[in-house]
Amino acid sequence: MSGSENKKYSIKFISEYIDASIVGDADLQVDNIATLDSAVQGCVTFLSNSKYNKLLENTKASAVIVKEGIKTNNETTLLVCSDPYLAYAKLSKLFSNEIDFLNGSFQDSVFIHDSVDLGRDVKVGPNVYIGENCNIGDKTVIYPNSTILKDVSIGEDCMVHPNCVLGADGFGFASQNESYQKIEQLGGLEIGDNVEIGAGCTIDRGAISNTIISDGVKLDNQIHIAHNVSLGSYSAIAACCAIAGSTKIGKNFKMGGLSGVLGHLEICDDVTVGAHTLITKSIRSPGNYVGIMPAQNHMNWSKSAVFIKKRGK
Repeated sequence: MSGSENKKYSIKFISEYIDASIVGDADLQVDNIATLDSAVQGCVTFLSNSKYNKLLENTKASAVIVKEGIKTNNETTLLVCSDPYLAYAKLSKLFSNEIDFLNGSFQDSVFIHDSVDLGRDVKVGPNVYIGENCNIGDKTVIYPNSTILKDVSIGEDCMVHPNCVLGADGFGFASQNESYQKIEQLGGLEIGDNVEIGAGCTIDRGAISNTIISDGVKLDNQIHIAHNVSLGSYSAIAACCAIAGSTKIGKNFKMGGLSGVLGHLEICDDVTVGAHTLITKSIRSPGNYVGIMPAQNHMNWSKSAVFIKKRGK
């Protein structure tokens, strides 16, 4: 269940908020969100995946968000809309509690360089470092223990979760007689508006030009984006992925967990990459790309591997 405190809404209010029609009691009050199987009286829940249809009849929720055509034999009030998952996403904001960065004794643990331009209503958690020539847009939240080095620009309404490092040096070295000459990273990092960066992410500054994370990008936890990458607007990347340097990616890019993209590639708009896939060549056509076999017992895997190897000759 959610961690909402003393928040109660009528079904009529919720229906207007998420643009849904009501089948049942419009005056009913709810004070929490829960899953179909854990909900109790006073909770609102949602059904967006047909494999959970069987849970609908037995849910104890006071109200369920469903798509058109879904019916139930119990007395649960239904909120009918075209996209229950999107409706749930909107509704979650009503029950969310803001992080309290104001009450406590952490002020001395935050470092903000004198040259930093902080927008209105910015929230900064304890143990945060914001370095030289950084800009933080209005209503952006920076969670504890994050480091934002020099020449980083973050837009409005962004969220940087704990333990992120933004604007560190990229991996740039020139080989020299069994040693390496470091290439100084002279660029910066530009992050657009409405970007969310998950816990433990690292995004490097550019070597010469800037690394760019465009508007609306959503990054899961523990993602690495190398120097000079350009990531298009409204892209979404799941946990533990990596994008190597100087790769240019179009808008609406989606990537499943534990996947990677090699450096100096170009990927067009509207590409989806399945989990645990390595992209080794540029992609010029929109579509879905997957590069891993599903789990199977070892004997069947060996047969599949031999077949694939023969097909590749």
